[in-house]
Amino acid sequence: MDSISMMGSSRSPVFLTASSSHHLHHAQACFLPNGMKNGVGVGDAGTACLPAQPTVAILGSGDFSKCLTIRLLRCGFRVVVGSRHPKLAAQSFPHVVDVTHHEDAVGKASIVFLAIRREHYSVLWDLKHLLEGKILVDVSNNRRVDQYPESNAEYLASLLPDSIVVKSFNVISAWAMQQSCPKDASTQVFICGDSVEARQHIMELARQLNFQPVDMGALSSSREIENMPIQLFPGWKGPVLAAVALSIFFFAYSFVRDIIHPYMKYKQSDFYKIPIEMVNRTLPTVAITLLALVYLAGQLAAAHQLYYGTKYRHFPHWLEGWLQSRKQLGLLSFFLAAVHVLYSLCLPMRRSERYLLLNTAYQQIHANVENAWNEEEVWRVEMYVSFGIMSLGLLSLLAITSIPSVHSTLNWREFSFIQV
Repeated sequence: MDSISMMGSSRSPVFLTASSSHHLHHAQACFLPNGMKNGVGVGDAGTACLPAQPTVAILGSGDFSKCLTIRLLRCGFRVVVGSRHPKLAAQSFPHVVDVTHHEDAVGKASIVFLAIRREHYSVLWDLKHLLEGKILVDVSNNRRVDQYPESNAEYLASLLPDSIVVKSFNVISAWAMQQSCPKDASTQVFICGDSVEARQHIMELARQLNFQPVDMGALSSSREIENMPIQLFPGWKGPVLAAVALSIFFFAYSFVRDIIHPYMKYKQSDFYKIPIEMVNRTLPTVAITLLALVYLAGQLAAAHQLYYGTKYRHFPHWLEGWLQSRKQLGLLSFFLAAVHVLYSLCLPMRRSERYLLLNTAYQQIHANVENAWNEEEVWRVEMYVSFGIMSLGLLSLLAITSIPSVHSTLNWREFSFIQV
């Protein structure tokens, strides 16, 4: 099947394939809706580019290739898929998709998506002459961080020096790829490549697929892009370790003071307090400490600038990382404070609390005390609860404004007013 038509498409972008010439500027001239460039139709010899649907080739027939194919078809592209076993692979693709051998697929498009693993890059050696001058989009990922000395995209560029390698679409999952408007996944597409024109092509293609392209510069950034899907919360490692360390320290302190010391001195067994009461005493202390660390970093940064008399001097590495972790520290503080509220609400439900209440009532009757009202203690507890609720409300406001969707609706002055 030499061509594919999608009826009812609302888009008509054009990308004319280079038949005899592989110059990138020619491809750039035609990679615009309706073949227009600066309001004038552009063609091979000055004639207008006729409106036609673009053709994109995909090498590989796995899950990502299938989802990318569906996404391209929905957005009005023609897709040709290259496979080692085209007859078998054709059963998994829509009938409008041309599933053929690698050689045929490469010859029908100027943008080629490489949806195969690095271990199978050897199959491209026989296609080297066909891939010359074409944009080759590498979407591969590794199984672990820095698995190879160089990134997959850099290795691919060394294998095919006459092709234009662009790293992109590797951070988009197959699930997000097949959704028209993904609600539960990021739509950012990180793009890097040594050719500015090629990056612009892929960025425009990403926009037409309803993704948000992010230009990461030269191909040397591909290692960073390839590590993104593998790393698990890289920005949260330091804040979480800090929260865990503080929790262990304050819990150990409370355990020694309120459990071990009474047991050693008075033979009083209060070990039943460990699951709830000890944890509940630790949570607010850690939350307040983390919140203090959020603002302490800014004070140290200001002191650093005043000491050197300039704001253009780089901060130390440890302070730079601390400043970049303030959002995570604040959100962890809010989380621990919210858990503290839940624990506090559960305190009266404990069986031990009921026994203590009965014992207190019995002792009051035995002492013939009719009214045990303590005005000072009542006021103190009332104030504690009131200030606690107000503090949680303010901390909730700080946490909510740190959410990107909320943060984007505030200007710089509004955000600073709330946070500072």
